[in-house]
Amino acid sequence: MSTDQWPLWEVFVRSKNGLSHKHVGSLHAPDAQTAILNARDVYTRRSEGTSIWVVEARHIHASAPDAKEPLFSPADDKVYRHPTFYDIPDEVGHM
Repeated sequence: MSTDQWPLWEVFVRSKNGLSHKHVGSLHAPDAQTAILNARDVYTRRSEGTSIWVVEARHIHASAPDAKEPLFSPADDKVYRHPTFYDIPDEVGHM
């Protein structure tokens, strides 16, 4: 397999333990292990990360932006999910 046929990998880095992984970019590599090593060299040169995830881009499926209304509008019917219906005592502070 030549380098122009290598799959595209999406790279996610967790900067500190306890935080979520964040998408930082993409790269081409022949396999997952090479993608991790290349991602380390490209995206964590200054020891910014504690963990790296790579996902082959062809395995990522996303909703279409024009499908926003039918996809997210059912959540608007569940008013009980909004905290405006609950009284929070002053002693609790910020939630």
